[in-house]
Amino acid sequence: MSDPRYTPLRERHEALGASFTDFGGWQMPVRYTSDLAEHHAVRQAAGIFDISHMAEFLVTGDFAGEFLDYSLAGRLSAMPVGKAKYSLMLADDGGIIDDVIVYRLADDRFLVIANAGNRGFVDSAFASRVRSFPSRIERERAPLAAGEDRTFEGFLGDRGVDVEDVSDEYALLAVQGPASEAIVSSTAGITDLSTPWSEQKYYAWADAMFLGAPLLLARTGYTGEDGFELLVRVADAPALWDALTEAGQKHGLVPSGLAARDTLRLEAGMPLYGHELSRETKPSQAGLGRVVVSDKEDFIGKGAVDAASDAPVLVGLVAEGKRAGRAGYSVVDADGVVLGEITSGALSPTLGHPIAMAYVAPSSAAAGTAVFLDVRGTRIPATVTALPFYRRTK
Repeated sequence: MSDPRYTPLRERHEALGASFTDFGGWQMPVRYTSDLAEHHAVRQAAGIFDISHMAEFLVTGDFAGEFLDYSLAGRLSAMPVGKAKYSLMLADDGGIIDDVIVYRLADDRFLVIANAGNRGFVDSAFASRVRSFPSRIERERAPLAAGEDRTFEGFLGDRGVDVEDVSDEYALLAVQGPASEAIVSSTAGITDLSTPWSEQKYYAWADAMFLGAPLLLARTGYTGEDGFELLVRVADAPALWDALTEAGQKHGLVPSGLAARDTLRLEAGMPLYGHELSRETKPSQAGLGRVVVSDKEDFIGKGAVDAASDAPVLVGLVAEGKRAGRAGYSVVDADGVVLGEITSGALSPTLGHPIAMAYVAPSSAAAGTAVFLDVRGTRIPATVTALPFYRRTK
């Protein structure tokens, strides 16, 4: 068993009294004070999260966009520089290896952020896809020059693609909530912004500097609120945390842990790998069929993305009272027949009633369908509902 890993902000978390938990092999802060207080702070003001456990891959080269089209479910080659896109890495059988965010840094340069627990799987999959990709390139787009080496190695070296795992070089911080722009825009040390604050859009990014070092500032997040994710070199992370915290003092910013992040993303209907997504899950089952660009000429998993017509599908569930269904609890009908299983569930801090996501039989997946949650032997009435449970108003 390998030793637990800590982010470069470990000392900051310990000084704040954080409780830690294992997450993807990392010791991460699960809470600092109160799950509820941290959750409400993000919905009402702002929270700051350390998400430096996430994995980062740089994909570069003349064919980087085409390679990502081949490696992922979306059409990344058409994404403009300065934008970001949610996508899926699929296996040959259409199962989900990971869900990722892709940022186009330049015409021939992309950043892919993957889940910490899947870093090794994504790394291996990219390596395999680099090996199989050149044989599928339309070579006529790259005419053979006199004396040019068109062997596998020569082709990659001259005009192919390179994938580099840079996870250990970077730290990632998130500021999420209605006050996030006010906080980040007033943070001392952040300068040379490539895009004015008034022009920054959701799922886009901007270049900046922090204390003279490069900073990537992305308007993305995993909470259902407005917010930013800030990528810096590991050595700069503690100073950036301190500067953001200082700027956030007058805006109600609080340090927030994984527990609050989980209830926030659940309310926003955002899937979590290992719960709603897995190697056995097809995109259409998880309501992610829109992510798959099926008319691409070729991509890994193309021939197997469609689930069987009777395969369970992901739905939202709402219930009354205070007893929430948790991951692994059964969803049953009035006769006790099992219809499916909960993947994530909680008493929603924002809405005040139990919510859950579950995979159920298609015949029970229509909005308004009455079901029951088997909560430790007690049947709790629930209703199937469309996702998300919560949507910010501005």
